[in-house]
Amino acid sequence: MTIRVLLADDQNLIRAGFRVLVDSAPDLEVVGEATTGVEAVALARTTRADVVLMDIRMPELDGLEATRQITEDESLVGVRVLILTTFEVDEYVLQALRAGASGFLGKGVDPAELLDAIRVVARGDALLSPVATKGLIARFLSQPEDSATANVPIQLETLTEREREVLMLVAAGLSNDAIAERLVVSPLTAKTHVNRAMAKLGARDRAQLVVIAYQSGLVRPSEPPSR
Repeated sequence: MTIRVLLADDQNLIRAGFRVLVDSAPDLEVVGEATTGVEAVALARTTRADVVLMDIRMPELDGLEATRQITEDESLVGVRVLILTTFEVDEYVLQALRAGASGFLGKGVDPAELLDAIRVVARGDALLSPVATKGLIARFLSQPEDSATANVPIQLETLTEREREVLMLVAAGLSNDAIAERLVVSPLTAKTHVNRAMAKLGARDRAQLVVIAYQSGLVRPSEPPSR
């Protein structure tokens, strides 16, 4: 099945380069181009893109707010946002994840890596560049914010012990295959546990599971989740 991609960047040359690259892959297709954040949100609704490649700094509406509007729109459930920017700094990683982004990459990424990133995000997995390490995410997401996540502890009570364990392993960055190996179960069983945790917690994808794991206190920076 072809993955539909929306490009959101205010620089024509960059969009043109991304279009050529994305369209060169037999399983990917560019279905629209946005030059502002407002256009990105509108085109996400009309093109029914699977993945939005979103720049952070754009006119009218920045990429972070555009991402938030897309991920909070109930009519756009299933649309993933991959943040792609030259500003690969800690604060943007935090804001991108809290806005609902499924991935974060610098524009200096290799072409093949970008294409793979689109595929990873399209299937619902989380993706962060090497600069956005788990330690960085742990440090920032563990900081108290507003009441947006006040109901998370109650939501965690709906998880089984095995689902909590799986959530901690997801927060550690483990894939379904790695989780299966760690728990001595089949990859399908691991995927089922992940999907059930996502459904119970109202998470769009694995990136949101990571956010919940840290903001709920289930995983703490001083207690590495991989142990």
